[in-house]
Amino acid sequence: MVPDLDREKRELRARCTNLRADAARQRPDAASIAGRRLVEELLPSAGDVVAGYRAFRSELDPLPAMVELHKRGVKLCLPVVVAKHQPLAFRSWEPGTAMKRGVFGVDVPVDGRDCTPALAIVPLLAWDRAGGRLGYGGGFYDRTLHALRGTGQLRRAIGLAYAAQEVPEVPRGAMDALLDGLVTELETLVWSAPCGS
Repeated sequence: MVPDLDREKRELRARCTNLRADAARQRPDAASIAGRRLVEELLPSAGDVVAGYRAFRSELDPLPAMVELHKRGVKLCLPVVVAKHQPLAFRSWEPGTAMKRGVFGVDVPVDGRDCTPALAIVPLLAWDRAGGRLGYGGGFYDRTLHALRGTGQLRRAIGLAYAAQEVPEVPRGAMDALLDGLVTELETLVWSAPCGS
């Protein structure tokens, strides 16, 4: 990574970690509000698999949306870190699935079949109105989104975040994957239409 870009991202991560933590304290209702928006925005087709995530630290929790999607008969999965510098794998999940502590302290399904999502709910530290997303720096979601899009398997990647995590511009390099849309407790943004629409 270019040194200046690396420094910019590191500084923004530190700032946005605090912004997100403050937003989580101030908006305890955000997960349920954003969850309703998210369910309506995803509109999965029959048979689509939707990837969620387990909220880590102060991430906006997608669980309310995932539970509602499950009630509507949607197949769900969760990401699993396979190895450093590799794309994420996905395992099937539904409410009540047995979980275990995974890499970075994030719970993952104990069992579950391997899945390939058509739609992904993506966590982040910062976002901008051009679809830019800043993660933790491991590159897992960037590699995963590039790999799934390269095979045509992923139709949409929708970020989930607090409105307070917005920044004027997320510093981006060539390997940083853009989001197709983003949902906050205040609004829904769409930057690219679903593939095939």
